[in-house]
Amino acid sequence: MTRHQHPHQIKEKRHIFFKHTLLPRTILTILFTFIVFIILVITMFLVGLIMLLLVQTQILAETSLANFHYMPIIIFAIVSIVIGTLVTTLFSSIPLKPVHILIEGMDQLAHGNFDARITLGNNQLAQRLESSFNRMAEELGQTEMLRSDFINNFSHEFKTPIMSIRGFAKLLQKNHLPEEKRAEYLAIIVDEMTRLADLSTNALNLTKIENQIILTEVTSFNLSEQLRNSILLLEQKWAQKQLRILPEFDEYTIDANEELLKQVWINLLDNAIKFSPENKSIRITLEAIDEFYHVNIYNTGPVIEEENLRKLFNKYWQADSSHSGSGSGIGLSIAKSVVNLHNGQIIVESRPEWTLFSVVLPKQVESQIKITSND
Repeated sequence: MTRHQHPHQIKEKRHIFFKHTLLPRTILTILFTFIVFIILVITMFLVGLIMLLLVQTQILAETSLANFHYMPIIIFAIVSIVIGTLVTTLFSSIPLKPVHILIEGMDQLAHGNFDARITLGNNQLAQRLESSFNRMAEELGQTEMLRSDFINNFSHEFKTPIMSIRGFAKLLQKNHLPEEKRAEYLAIIVDEMTRLADLSTNALNLTKIENQIILTEVTSFNLSEQLRNSILLLEQKWAQKQLRILPEFDEYTIDANEELLKQVWINLLDNAIKFSPENKSIRITLEAIDEFYHVNIYNTGPVIEEENLRKLFNKYWQADSSHSGSGSGIGLSIAKSVVNLHNGQIIVESRPEWTLFSVVLPKQVESQIKITSND
């Protein structure tokens, strides 16, 4: 969970930044400087050796060197340039090899091959660069997968009710439909239109919340009363399944955005009702621990697999891949975004006996810049 950063935490982060960013760059600069120095030393050594051999073999006489003061300098310069170029070309391929490998890997990422991975050797700096690149490629691959899933699910969520409305509208065009059937088809069309309207509203709400940087309209209100009102708003749904709602909390006041938090409780409770078997219980607790409130919502629905726990808050993701049930797969995304905006955290646990959604919120949240959660 993220909180306000203390001065010592800022200093620690600066130290980490220097250790993991500035220090490797300094080492890389020193390494290349040393390589260039070695190249120059080798060049000077080879040029001196060649000059010595030319003098000893009398190809270049000492007397001629004495008569022409500028000639040795010109010859020395030309030979230095030629040999220096050859030596630099030979030795530069060694330090530049990892750079070429990195460029090739980046080209593959640019062309959409997110399975690209690189190997740069056993050097500590090279291993750090290799690890950073491969982690970036993995994250890009997962982002691309989420984007594809988002498009597919979003398209499906809109297409399904539209096709349903179209089908029943065609049936209503028939002249000899019984009134009962006509009323039934009209009710289905109304339900599907409501579903489309809710989906559009939720999509707009999620976009608004995700793009909101500053938490505004912070007021002090009764959190316990808000939870009770949220339960009453969903009474028709939990009564239809004959569920027992068990609220267990005293009166608590919180400083937060009342309207946004209301969406959190509605979405979490609606999710718990949806997956709870009939004639079971949903337990809701609220307790104050230090400077935080812990709201826990227990239901006795099916166990959520570990793989699915990581996808719960993805936009438009649903455990039911057939999308046969109600819901748009966006409620939990909204809940998480709102909680993050309040510098809180949502924790999910699932066991055979129960599934728990736990929301941890600070008691007082001032208007502030959103700090993204690391979970």
